Amino acid sequence: MGLSVSQLRAIAQQRDRYQTQLNRLKALGKQTSCIEAAVSSACDTLGSGTTSFVIYGEPQSGKTEMMICLTAKMLDDGHRVVVHLLNDSVQLLQQNLDRFQRSKLSPAARNFSDVIDPEYSLSAGYHVIFCKKNASDLTKLNQKLERIGDKVIIDDEADFATPNALINKGDVTKINALIKKLISHDGIYIGVTATPARLDLNNTFDNDNEKWVNFPPHEAYTGQDVFFPLDTDVQFSLHTLPDSDDSPKYLREAIFRFLVRVAALNLATKSDENFSMLIHTSGKKLDHKSDKRPIDDVMNALSDTHSKKFESYTQEIGKIATKIYGPESASSILAYIMKNCDQTSTVIMNSERDKNVDFKSATSPAAMFTFVIGGNIVSRGVTFDNLLSMFFTRDSKHKIQQDTYIQRARMFGSRKKHLPYFELTIPEQLYLDWQRCFAFHKLALEAIKTKKGSPVWLADQRIAAVASSSVDKANVVLDKGEMTFPIFDYSSDIERILHGSNDPIGSLRRLQGKIGNDALPDYLIRYVQRILPNGPTSIALHPSSTIENMKDADKDKIERRKGLFGQAKRESPDALHHFKIFYNSKNKARLIYRFNGNITFLKNVKNVG
Repeated sequence: MGLSVSQLRAIAQQRDRYQTQLNRLKALGKQTSCIEAAVSSACDTLGSGTTSFVIYGEPQSGKTEMMICLTAKMLDDGHRVVVHLLNDSVQLLQQNLDRFQRSKLSPAARNFSDVIDPEYSLSAGYHVIFCKKNASDLTKLNQKLERIGDKVIIDDEADFATPNALINKGDVTKINALIKKLISHDGIYIGVTATPARLDLNNTFDNDNEKWVNFPPHEAYTGQDVFFPLDTDVQFSLHTLPDSDDSPKYLREAIFRFLVRVAALNLATKSDENFSMLIHTSGKKLDHKSDKRPIDDVMNALSDTHSKKFESYTQEIGKIATKIYGPESASSILAYIMKNCDQTSTVIMNSERDKNVDFKSATSPAAMFTFVIGGNIVSRGVTFDNLLSMFFTRDSKHKIQQDTYIQRARMFGSRKKHLPYFELTIPEQLYLDWQRCFAFHKLALEAIKTKKGSPVWLADQRIAAVASSSVDKANVVLDKGEMTFPIFDYSSDIERILHGSNDPIGSLRRLQGKIGNDALPDYLIRYVQRILPNGPTSIALHPSSTIENMKDADKDKIERRKGLFGQAKRESPDALHHFKIFYNSKNKARLIYRFNGNITFLKNVKNVG
């Protein structure tokens, strides 16, 4: 007996898209707990009535798969139209659209160009639409969707192009205005990014920073703790360059080391896998062509046994192989390189609109020795599989922006398997700035991971938090100089813990044991330990105070628009790091951290009393 029409309709309506996607990932051996945590938290946030918020996660931590699962959940929950916004790059759109389509998400994702066809109807059914963040595409999409309500807008790399850079001029950028029109009065906006500072300090679409969602990295992820550790040795090969010498020999030597490491890895695994080296040197297109010359020089010389440089280059490679892997392995490594040196490919990624560049062969290397050259285009949204080497020479003569440089960490990702073979070549000062950049960023995010506080963004003489034009100066306080952490229960024995010893780090550790890692993050203690120019006197642990006497403070939230600390430097003039607890009449308390140095603190106080 066949199925009735009503039975068929019921079957069609019972798709469990979200669970289907989780099952797909589990079948591939991928961890899903981090995705489930983010999607569940996003649903809780929507359930609380918040319709504009941010999901933030580490660079290259698997946000695309998370967005596929989030889209599936939104569809399951009855949202008929989900729009994905991407940076204005044909290749990036195609890369993401391809991943969505291969996931077998129902309905299949479509490019906006298919949807704006007059024959395409949005009046019924479910729709997943991809659109680039450019004025022309967004205008056409708005025209098509103007009568469709309750849309979900998922904005990938949300801090790029979306924020209103004219906020202090009483005007609105075109992209920002078009996205706001797309959200309309009843839509949902979910920004997704690794660098959410700009969205916060810009008050983009009034997103609520206390309702942001953390997307935790998966277990195979290697990120800032691996590549920019504060208190441990690196587990990969770090080569630092002079800060002023741009000699081509440094790139040539890095190419030699890349060849050696690929050969050593393939010999160790008894495979012939393809790997890539990313050369991130300059944003100028002409420079990219000059960056290609040393690659051509090396690979052509090795492929031509009669070339003038064949002998000297093979000798140099042999010396490098001996130095890294020992004389007993050097011969087999050199032989492997010679046997496979013509398996090479070089991809120059210049322009976001260059349709002739084969993104696929660059991001998933098609040749054993794949070289990728690029500037800004490789810095956002591009995931490089089997990346084994990154060569970075661009040093900034001006302040470096946290969001820009955090996004440039293309070495982050699922690198654990190849980490002992990975190499980063970088000017020393740039590495130290980059390390501090990540330290600042992580400190800022600690406050919001528990959804019990707003972030404070840090900057100094060499590092800017975001572009100044995007900072909503009417609602952002600079130089308050304080970081706050989640509220905890206050008791009188806390004072004995804080002041019962001459070892301030020990006291902070004991306090952490009492109030928990959320209220006093381990990362902050480790950061303080690294910067103690005056030894223990660099840290001041101040007596706790009540907040009840401050008339302009929010007693329940234990915060104040002007800050709580006051002139800490007068009490302890030698100290750089100041800690003080403020408590209210309900015996709730909050720890405040202040740094007396050349660091600027920026905080959005739009929702603070």
